[in-house]
Amino acid sequence: MNKKNKKNVLPKDGFTGLKENFSADALSGFLVFLLALPLSLGIAGASNFPPIFGLVTAMIGGLVISLFAGSLLTIKGPAAGLIVIVAGSVTELGHGNNELGWQLTLGAVVIAGILQIIFGILKLGSLSDFFPLSAVHGMLAAIGIIIISKQLHVLAGLNPLTAEGRPMVEPIELLLELKNTLANFFMHKDVVIIGLVCLLIVFGWPLIPNKTIRKIPSALIVLLVSVPLGILFDIHNTKDFTPLLEFNKGFTEIIAVNANFDGFAELGTFIKYICMFALVGSLESLLTIKAIDELDSYKRRSNTNKDLIAVGIGNVIAGFLGGLPMISEVARSSANVNNGAKTRWANFYHGLFILIFLIFAVSFSNLIPKAALAAMLIGVGWKLTHPREFGHMAKIGKDQIAIFITTILFILITDLLIGIGIGILLKLIIHIARGVKPSNLFKANTEVNGNIIIIRNAAIFSNFTKIKKQIHSFEFTEHIILDLSGCFLVDHSVIENLYHIKNDFATECGSFTILGLDEFKNIGNSSHQLSAKKKIK
Repeated sequence: MNKKNKKNVLPKDGFTGLKENFSADALSGFLVFLLALPLSLGIAGASNFPPIFGLVTAMIGGLVISLFAGSLLTIKGPAAGLIVIVAGSVTELGHGNNELGWQLTLGAVVIAGILQIIFGILKLGSLSDFFPLSAVHGMLAAIGIIIISKQLHVLAGLNPLTAEGRPMVEPIELLLELKNTLANFFMHKDVVIIGLVCLLIVFGWPLIPNKTIRKIPSALIVLLVSVPLGILFDIHNTKDFTPLLEFNKGFTEIIAVNANFDGFAELGTFIKYICMFALVGSLESLLTIKAIDELDSYKRRSNTNKDLIAVGIGNVIAGFLGGLPMISEVARSSANVNNGAKTRWANFYHGLFILIFLIFAVSFSNLIPKAALAAMLIGVGWKLTHPREFGHMAKIGKDQIAIFITTILFILITDLLIGIGIGILLKLIIHIARGVKPSNLFKANTEVNGNIIIIRNAAIFSNFTKIKKQIHSFEFTEHIILDLSGCFLVDHSVIENLYHIKNDFATECGSFTILGLDEFKNIGNSSHQLSAKKKIK
């Protein structure tokens, strides 16, 4: 199919696409809403936020941010990947006072949102390219482990405390405390029954052989089962919020300015969390955009800089109103694509259905047992830290699995920023050990000759931004040659990115030819095509 014909079948964007794709987008938006409803409540609760404000973030991400986001199919909302940072911020800034910690955290979210807007204006949408993929996957796996370690206690109806009587938040503490939780697992039998039933649904639903039944979101089944069980056992878990319909109480209770900027009094801690919200949130969003673009059957490419600005604006609004930080969330975005969404309106409809829920049925959220939400979050955590992630990294190379595991361990021992920083540092040390000059670590040696881009010395994650910029200076409809014959080392992150770029050119009927790779061999006896490669002497 030529480019012209391809464009003719693309779903229309904007208000024209609203009518053209109404049925597909509205249906997908509703199905994503069913998934987002319990997850948003669960993520907020696990983050030490009032649960209802997870829905506020999802509503803003759908109703407002979808209208000018740079990606068409991603769903904006609260993310499990930020639970660790948000909960840590509430605890550290609030010093045991969750109400104060929530409000001070909101101040950090607002400022982080402003930083994300600046990132987009400065065209730092390629930020994700700087992080080695093995360290990024290690970060996500560590987040999964931390989510599981916390939610297993919730599943059992337990709230482990430190020796000082404060709730445990440190990952190592939570992991070590699991032996006591497992020993007392059936102390609260009603809670455990609900949790185990929901856990069985979360993990068993994808295994059902009937495809039609499997299309029903497992989150909906969890709600249909857990709410009656919660009523049967008389379990109530959250504050009973008044619907927005009651303007004099419900509206002002939920839609109000809650951000507090007194965190500047603890400047070091405040800045630490601002940086983590801005950097980790941006990184997760950019990685999600990259993944969803690959799933898009129309192979449309998102404007990452525009999307960063949109997410930043969303975080400023959500932060002021009490919501969690938002990102382009991968699980809901994947579901959106799989449900047949065509345009950004699917995200809008998902936000609209959440607004309708807040107007008419917000009190229903009090009936969803925490154990049910914990089961769904354990499912999310398991996907992030699935054993196949370890196997995938091991197949790519010993260096990649070393960086992957090192990143996980340091995140569990310290925090996210230090952990991923150690992962990046280890990757740089490995490159230096393989002969990369310090001057070449962050600056690629490139030359453009017509339609040929020549790379010399080393092409690695930390200098790839310049290489990518030069590649993107050409249209995807052109025929480009990337000559790597002057390099002695090409790392895993660059190899994977080049394959994605090659697909982009092919989609737009151009071509992207990579020369010189036949002169390289995989490092560490790996046979994987994405392995780091060193030139044969």
